[in-house]
Amino acid sequence: MAHRWNEARDLLCVRLDSLGDVLMTTPAIRALKQAVPGRRITLLASRSGASVASLVPEIDDVLVYDPPWMKHTPLRQDSSVDFELVAELRRRFDAAVIFTVCTQNPLPAALLCYLAEIPLRLAHCHENPYQLLTDWIPDPEPAVGFRHEVRRQLDLVAAVGAHDAAERLSVTVSRAGLAKADILLASAGVDVDAPWVVAHPGATAESRRYPPELFAQVLRGLTRLGLQVVLTGDTSERELCAQVARESGVEVASLAGRLDVPGLAAVLSRAPLLVSNNTAPVHLAAAVGTPVVDIYALTNPQHTPWGVPHRVVSHDVPCRNCLRSVCPEGHHACLRRIEPAEVVAAVLELLAEVGHPLAQRTFAV
Repeated sequence: MAHRWNEARDLLCVRLDSLGDVLMTTPAIRALKQAVPGRRITLLASRSGASVASLVPEIDDVLVYDPPWMKHTPLRQDSSVDFELVAELRRRFDAAVIFTVCTQNPLPAALLCYLAEIPLRLAHCHENPYQLLTDWIPDPEPAVGFRHEVRRQLDLVAAVGAHDAAERLSVTVSRAGLAKADILLASAGVDVDAPWVVAHPGATAESRRYPPELFAQVLRGLTRLGLQVVLTGDTSERELCAQVARESGVEVASLAGRLDVPGLAAVLSRAPLLVSNNTAPVHLAAAVGTPVVDIYALTNPQHTPWGVPHRVVSHDVPCRNCLRSVCPEGHHACLRRIEPAEVVAAVLELLAEVGHPLAQRTFAV
């Protein structure tokens, strides 16, 4: 199988879900890039996923496509954009790799690549794809358990001879981006020479959001440790961040709605630590080497922080691994039963692990 792929110079990587999923695919993309000298990588991604492409050095070009078979794509009135994409892809690429989570069907994307006459097409798939895939890797998940999402994609490309020894997430922040982050932090009143952390109370899926009133208690505990807290969130999360700050009753800085993805990457690369729900900033922090305390809903076991010091805080429940965006039981117990003091203790423990001077002091948590 691998020898045919060694001749593929122009390669399409298809990853059509979220920003975090693209980040967790970057080790596999780097493996593909390194496998063949001079290979050119084009990423086909959703609008969300494409937002990080400029920070990934292994990606040479990006195409934006919001497919009708993904859950967050707005309803379209016609299919002209799909036919236009096939025409744009036609005969441009030697091979395509379709990256999916185990609950996604790769065959719609495989059909696009087939119609575009891309000669080699690789993906995990549960059912027999027949001609739609030239290289079919039977998908063992979730029937025989779960791999980390990074490992899943590395295993996929290893099937065609692509390997990456580093296995780290891949993001590069520019000097200009770092300088802009410093200005934003200063304008928000943050003294970066004193202890501080970033806290991210939002998440795209409802089932992965720690309740705001509990997140507010976490902020209160962090400030008791002597930490400045910087809240982050996209434009839609401004009110959530304001609510959490208000209910905390303590002074915090907020950059909610003020950062694009490169800006968030730069701020996280400056931060000593991130406290966050299980969502894209966790993987962005991991990509820039920032330690993470992950308030982790047990909906998906395969998305923990990769390759950085971290703590995962959750409450075990019988319904874990439900793979749902909305809690099917309605109780959110895997998050709601986490005590805020557990999160604050995890922060202090992780700061001690990485040698942060704040952790050398003694505090009542």
